[in-house]
Amino acid sequence: MLRFWTLTAAAALLAACGEPAANEPAAPAEAPAQQAAPESSADEAGNGGEWPPVGETSAEITQDDLHFRIATLADDRFEGRAPAAEAGERAAQWIADELARVGVQPAGTQGWFQPVPLIEATLVEERSRLDITINDEPMGLTMGQSVVYWSQNPEEHVAIADTELVFVGYGVVAPEYGWNDYEGLDVEGKTVVILVNDPGYARPDAGRFNGASMTYYGRWTYKFEEAGRQGAAGAIIVHQTEPASYGWDTVAASWTGSQFTLDMPPSDLVPVQGWIHLNAARELFAATGHDFDSLAEAAAEPGFTPVALEGAVMSAELHTSLRRLTSNNVVGMVEGSQAPDEYVLLMAHWDHLGVRLNFASDNNIYNGAVDNATGTAAIMEMMEAFALGQQPRRSILFVAVTAEESGLLGSAWFAANPTVPLNSIVAGLNIDGELPVGRTEDVVVVGYGASEIEDILREEAEAQGGRYLTPDPSPEAGYFYRSDHVSLARVGVPMLYAGGGSVHVEHGREFVETAALAYRMNRYHQPADEYNPDWDLSGLEEDTRLLYAVARRIADSDEWPNWYEGNEFRSLRDAMMENR
Repeated sequence: MLRFWTLTAAAALLAACGEPAANEPAAPAEAPAQQAAPESSADEAGNGGEWPPVGETSAEITQDDLHFRIATLADDRFEGRAPAAEAGERAAQWIADELARVGVQPAGTQGWFQPVPLIEATLVEERSRLDITINDEPMGLTMGQSVVYWSQNPEEHVAIADTELVFVGYGVVAPEYGWNDYEGLDVEGKTVVILVNDPGYARPDAGRFNGASMTYYGRWTYKFEEAGRQGAAGAIIVHQTEPASYGWDTVAASWTGSQFTLDMPPSDLVPVQGWIHLNAARELFAATGHDFDSLAEAAAEPGFTPVALEGAVMSAELHTSLRRLTSNNVVGMVEGSQAPDEYVLLMAHWDHLGVRLNFASDNNIYNGAVDNATGTAAIMEMMEAFALGQQPRRSILFVAVTAEESGLLGSAWFAANPTVPLNSIVAGLNIDGELPVGRTEDVVVVGYGASEIEDILREEAEAQGGRYLTPDPSPEAGYFYRSDHVSLARVGVPMLYAGGGSVHVEHGREFVETAALAYRMNRYHQPADEYNPDWDLSGLEEDTRLLYAVARRIADSDEWPNWYEGNEFRSLRDAMMENR
């Protein structure tokens, strides 16, 4: 999943790849007529119609190479690169074959691959239920309208009965920010009701957390994890559009239909998870003698005391159909000359949405040319440059992960089962989608102010003709926590998520904003995200060269960039490095 930069209100429209957006229905195709089928494009970029094509690429990072790789990855014959699908896994094999051709070495657990075990879970809605009863009167919550619910436990039947409800504010335990919403509270066997985002968002000028910029504590994923650690039986997040950065329709669409989870013992997962519509939450609070808005205001202040919603209990019975599948991360390496056991990580996700029903047109292949054939092509280009150029001092580790669109699952598996020790990864760079708009004056950094890798990026950008760094224009939306790098960040590895810009070198800011909005409205997560041989990839070439320069500098040095002081991942990294 990716982010697109617009500094206007259009930014609020941008969904995040790391949301469970694989289940987001395609909007009507408002784009101009579809591009020609990309089969011929890949054939022309390859040699003589052979499929999959074998490239004649350069050791240099070039637009021609990027065109070839994007065209191939976005070809109809890979059928949208769905994880665990035959055509999707053929795309992973092609990536491995291309890396082998240019001299990269396999570094997976099974040759080029690190198998990722997945569970496809589908809630059987007609046999499942969740409701809140207030003084023996059911609220009558309706799936998709007033509530959505599921279980990430890999079990066909999960049930809880008459669990007491407790409002725990933001549901955050953050020692580095001096905040603990669960302090002195026992929620064992209860259901916690939680606000989305974090206290910094509610009081951006109060100096709490990271101000308006969301921290990991604001992510819905964290809140369910923390509720599980606290022993809760259920956790319900109150949906509010502004702090969530997306509307209820996105929540309802994302959490219905099949969901993928990792096939591994659940860790820190609350058995029953869900979201409740704001109107239903206000009704619940009022019926138990409380004003939701007043309590939400109070929850942003230090020392907030959780509130029991007396008389309210929640019950749920969930029946889920489970299917076990396997997809693959692609892992390769260029070995370092002097410090081969120290690694610079290059990451992108190769998967997209595959083939699915599309009522807007006859085209039902979700090719994902921008999202994320661009990022995958970019890290393939960088690996080729490392493999065919001067051997780096440190090793370069390539990881093209699967199942990003299903919830960052491939990167989560890699973080939990790393192919090299985590404390041997010096730094990581993630590329997740770049619009083909041409060259830009600036470089957008998502999660700006997170790690010392930015200092290196800033210097290299300046050296690349005076480019400068621009912070993510919507930090409150938490885009930093919605792509694969965050899986590594959560275990402490310093990561950089940057690329693209907001000001075109010739046409200015509005040109980029217009292109970003058009993509988001007409092509993002739709069949219209197809390769076009007329794309201007000069910007992607420049950004790939820039990130290569950052990776090269780290690889040829003995620097160990860390998270900045005060970042929520700094203590994890410091603890990790004590044992090195």
